[in-house]
Amino acid sequence: MKQTITQVDAFANKPFHGNPAAVCVLKRLQDEYWMQQVAAEMNLSETAFLVKENDGFNLRWFTPTVEVPLCGHATLASAHVLWSEEHLESNEVAKFYTKSGLLIAKKKGDWIELDFPVNYSQITEPPAALQEILGVNYLSVYRNSLGYLVELESATLVREMQPNFQQMKTLDIANVIVTSIGDKEYDFVSRFFAPGLGINEDPVTGAAHCCLAPFWRERLNKDVFLAYQASSRGGIIKVNYTGEDRVFLAGQAVTVMRGELQ
Repeated sequence: MKQTITQVDAFANKPFHGNPAAVCVLKRLQDEYWMQQVAAEMNLSETAFLVKENDGFNLRWFTPTVEVPLCGHATLASAHVLWSEEHLESNEVAKFYTKSGLLIAKKKGDWIELDFPVNYSQITEPPAALQEILGVNYLSVYRNSLGYLVELESATLVREMQPNFQQMKTLDIANVIVTSIGDKEYDFVSRFFAPGLGINEDPVTGAAHCCLAPFWRERLNKDVFLAYQASSRGGIIKVNYTGEDRVFLAGQAVTVMRGELQ
């Protein structure tokens, strides 16, 4: 069976920026082993698999090594594919049934808005090796279901730091969000290191911003943010969080290539 696969740069308005994801809109449900093998073959941070389900699509996400319960950029890429390849009309809402519940995507001009669950963080005692692993001093350390959330003193430190990924793998949860108050036009900046998921650094991470939204709302006393994930590719995320249980993330996306799996 030939299966179409599309590669999309998410949280980007031009190719070769943002976070690349592969998207498979399946003709019929496939087994987990096949999906994991495809994700390993694509070797991107995420590969998304969709199949029609009731009034929406069942959606699952795989890194090259594991399935994950939530992924922002691959959901954004999936919504982009559904509209651009006419699985949905441009005025239709994209509904995704996932392991994190129902997720909604809406097309808003050139942007796509995602409706995601918030992820709260609690202050925690930092692991003894954390400072050595990160190679920088930190202001505070929190923890959430995604991993550690580490506040740094400046955007310059966030942009320039070079952590030790081999050592990071020794942490009990080997995933770390680092963040600081923003520079230039951004309210805050961040990076996400995830060797525990088989990705040393994820270029732009929607799920991380579900943690960052309540963190920065408390500090900056505002609901709407323009955020920047300062990886080498970089990506801009509009964040809207009013203190409820949902976070609204908006980004752009562009198709880079299409192919067929044999």
